Amino acid sequence: MSDRSYLDFEQPLAELEKKIAALRERAKAEGLDVTDAIEVHEKRREKLERDIFRNLTRWQKYQLSRHPQRPYSLDYIDRITSDFIELHGDRCSGNDRAIIGGVAYFEDQPIVVIGQQKGRNTSENLKRNFGLPHPEGYRKALRLMQLAAKFGRPVLCMVDTPGAFPGLASEQRSISEAIARNLFEMARLPVPIVVAIIGEGASGGALGIGVGDQILMLENAWYSVINPESCSLILWRNRDKRTEAAEAMKISADDLLDLGIIDCIVPEPYGGAHRNFDLAAQNLKKSVSDALAEIVKIPAENLPKLRVEKFNRMGIWEESHK
Repeated sequence: MSDRSYLDFEQPLAELEKKIAALRERAKAEGLDVTDAIEVHEKRREKLERDIFRNLTRWQKYQLSRHPQRPYSLDYIDRITSDFIELHGDRCSGNDRAIIGGVAYFEDQPIVVIGQQKGRNTSENLKRNFGLPHPEGYRKALRLMQLAAKFGRPVLCMVDTPGAFPGLASEQRSISEAIARNLFEMARLPVPIVVAIIGEGASGGALGIGVGDQILMLENAWYSVINPESCSLILWRNRDKRTEAAEAMKISADDLLDLGIIDCIVPEPYGGAHRNFDLAAQNLKKSVSDALAEIVKIPAENLPKLRVEKFNRMGIWEESHK
């Protein structure tokens, strides 16, 4: 556990685990029997961990979604698919490494898989543009979706981005048109589409690969038009109200399931997906498998109509005249 990164609300747990590690080191160095003391501390640790993760706030879940050790798209692709072959470029202006995609097998079924990818360190993040896709990333994703439609393959999209890249070069290459085009084309794609929000789902950057027949969301992911820090900055003119903003925005998986924005919550290992990549991937694989099993029952020609109706239902409200 020494190389593990702890979030601020996990600090009491970190201190207790340091004590346990120190006890073990002392026992080893001095030949002492501290089994009873370690057992007491372990029970305290287990109780503390239960207390912390049983009552997470929306802000704390948001923090978990951005954990630096959280599994990213390639981590899941490696674990839930086989024979993945990455395809590059949008055949227009370049290859955006913030979005990866290609062909693979999912439970012996050929699929097209697309995901937003962050980096683990500075050099990787520079290569992946910190998970902020450029227009060519969305156009690459569209090219792969059209390939899926041509060969009748289901599409799996994994969303994990703080947003589309907002720089001048991105605007010059029409980021808004690229995202809008994807929304339009995904709405009418004649093959099953499963979308999984595995970490951050921010604004149009997420929606650019986020239109699907079923929307899955990991337990500690978030999905909203804006992040809590920026919301706080707009409404309160500073970032200090980010916790209140997260609560008001209802960005958690539970909230979005209640609102009908997503279809399924994928459980994470206790303490977050970063605690156990294999278990997190196993849970995601089961949810994707269940979703595909439902979608393939629907005739392909009916999928676009049902998909459009699904998204049209989002945000419907009634005005009370009482």
